[in-house]
Amino acid sequence: MKKILITGGCGFIGSHLVEHFLSKNLRIIVLEKKGIRKIPNWLKNLKNKKLQIIYDDIRNKNKVYELVKKSDFVIHLAALISIPHSYKFPDEHISTNILGTFNILEAIKLYGKGCIMTSTSETYGSGVKFPMDENHRLFAQSPYAASKISADQLGLSYYNSFDAKIKIIRPFNCFGPRQSTRAVIPSMISQILKMPKKIKLGNVNTSRDYVFVKDLCDAYWKLYKSPRGYGEVYNVGSGKSYKIKEIFKILAKKLKYKGKIEIEKARVRPIKSEVIKLLSSSKKFKKKFGWKPGNFKNQLSLTVDWFIQNKQYYKKTNYNF
Repeated sequence: MKKILITGGCGFIGSHLVEHFLSKNLRIIVLEKKGIRKIPNWLKNLKNKKLQIIYDDIRNKNKVYELVKKSDFVIHLAALISIPHSYKFPDEHISTNILGTFNILEAIKLYGKGCIMTSTSETYGSGVKFPMDENHRLFAQSPYAASKISADQLGLSYYNSFDAKIKIIRPFNCFGPRQSTRAVIPSMISQILKMPKKIKLGNVNTSRDYVFVKDLCDAYWKLYKSPRGYGEVYNVGSGKSYKIKEIFKILAKKLKYKGKIEIEKARVRPIKSEVIKLLSSSKKFKKKFGWKPGNFKNQLSLTVDWFIQNKQYYKKTNYNF
């Protein structure tokens, strides 16, 4: 039975991915950061004999080497992802997102293992042509984006220099059950459910391409199963873009919310750091791997239902970290 190492497997995307891969009869090792968590550990209560969770740090070279050596394949998700956090603590993003990735790359090079690295659409910055394919220019508008561009380029350099088995998946804005309220869709849902007169948001005129977490897990699976795709970057998005204020209207209608939006300065990015619009072209990935996304509005409805059923996890709206 194949053994897969998933870094960052207890978080939002990672926990869904772990469950998806466990359903395929694989053994899973999760490397998760130890210490106090600001978001729930979604695998904490999952009992499965095929799952092993190791609490350490992606920056611990010896532990990374040990786990990569005993695995057949690596899916690398571990990263600091909060843009506001990257403004305040860029050093932490550099050490985790770049040096942590460096440890993974060195280990897979040494032991000859395959790896899917997780990128982000933030590497593109504000779109300059649409839809945005993998040849779109890269432009760092935050320290977080810079750290992810650096990690991606480091990964590609290991493919070109050492023939390391690297595939890079570049999801656009993922959403779904379990997502932290630092992301805009959970923030809106969790606030609306309290039925205040106003909910607090940042820039509501920015547009994003949203991909449902279950669809993203399927994309990882197809990429993992294929012998093709090494040395390539693949966009994974819906091919549709929604403004935040448009999503608010959909949510307000579903939840019968009559309140309004209040723009809060603390939630607005610095002008030069704001990504105005993202709209993906996933043509390359769809053509090569036969993947397709589901219906956004239906998936948004499923997400709302999950949040209603799991209010205990979202007693406080925390958008900074």
